[in-house]
Formats: sequence, C-alpha cells, structure tokens
Amino acid sequence: MREHNYLYLIWKDPKSRKNYTVGRLEKSESRYVFEYCNEYKEAHKVGGMMIQAFPEEKRYESEELFPLFTSRLPDKKRKNIEVILEKYGLDHYDGFELLRKSGGRLPIDTFEFIDPIFDDDLEIEREFYIEGIRHSCSCHGKNCEFRPQIEVGMNLNFRLDNTNKYDVCAVQVLTEKKEVLGYIPRYYSQSISERINNGMTYECIVLEANEEGNCQECVKVRLTMPKKTTASIPSLKIM
Repeated sequence: MREHNYLYLIWKDPKSRKNYTVGRLEKSESRYVFEYCNEYKEAHKVGGMMIQAFPEEKRYESEELFPLFTSRLPDKKRKNIEVILEKYGLDHYDGFELLRKSGGRLPIDTFEFIDPIFDDDLEIEREFYIEGIRHSCSCHGKNCEFRPQIEVGMNLNFRLDNTNKYDVCAVQVLTEKKEVLGYIPRYYSQSISERINNGMTYECIVLEANEEGNCQECVKVRLTMPKKTTASIPSLKIM
C-alpha cells in the first residue's frame, strides 16, 4: 500500500472556475475515512454546499467505500467493465483506485477526486485538464477557432507566472510555438513550480483535445516528472 493513500475532493466554482480542495478521502487496510479540508469554508462562502451525506464537519469512517462515492463509478457488473479497467491500467475492480484514476467526474456537478503530489514523491505521473483555456484563449468554451492548434501527442511547455494575482505559484502551459494555452490546476501548481525551480525535467503530452465547442475543459494532458529518458542500447560488434 502507498505511504500516502488518500485523495483530495475538489469542487470547482461554476462561476469563477476556481478549484477548492474541500475534502479528503483516505483508505487504510481496514476502513475508509472522509473529512472536510480547510478550503471547504472558503468554498462555502462562494456557494459551495455541504455534501448531504456528510452534514457535519467531522471525521466519517466506514468499512466500505462510501455509497456517495461508489455512485460516481461504473457498476462492477456492467458488461464492458474489463474494458474500463484496462483503460485505467487496473487488473481488478477497486473503487478507490478507480476514483484515483478517473476522478469520479459526473456531468451533473463540478466535483472530482485528484491524486495529490507529495513533497517526498521522487517521480510524478498525473493526468489532468488544463485550466483557464476559456480565459487565456478568449474562446469562452464556445469557439475553438480562438484556441491554438492542439493535437493528441503534442508536447507542451511550462512557464512560471509569478505575477499572477490569483496564484503566486501559477504555471502557464504553452504550445510548441510559445502560445499561452492555459494553466496547471491550482491544486498542483505549488508542487510543480517548486520542482521546476529546482531544475527537475518534465514531459507534458496531450492526451485529449476536444473541439466540439461549448465545453468546460477541452485539453487533457499527462505530466511526467522527471522526464523519462530511453536508455541507449549498445550496438553489437561482429568480430
């Protein structure tokens, strides 16, 4: 089991599009634990509601994954469940790991689970949607013609934005032509900016690029830190 075996529950304000870390879900060998985080109170001030299944700011424990969270996952009895598990690199059904891999996103709300980046993580591999494209590209989620040309497999670059008034650790995401596409999600920005400042290499590859318009998030990427290098294979000499 991982040393840090918990996920953060993120709520995105539908108006400002700002992310708030509102809860923490932990898995141990015998139980699951959910509790609200400090940013929940800040989210509540701008319209974030307390989750009905957890009506008080206290520690909740259960021997099984809370039904509220399993309802955000595909049914383990559905016919193509093996295909879904393969998509997320799982060899058996594990609700907690599915939340980690998929985020448990639903079209009816703006909650999602994310896998935190810890200070002692020597290697990082995370998948996420680039934030702020609607603002940076002035497409407002409706007109993809205003967004820089993006293709699956494209390698993107980062640039620190220390003057950002909303996030002092903000990290801009740029295309190969140095066009500003958007930002790293705020819940990852501090960890990633610190590693960039320390000289850690990275690779950010486009996994999805939605061009259907009227979207909230349209570019999904996979970030790897440090960048993986392919070891050279010595050639054989024929004697």
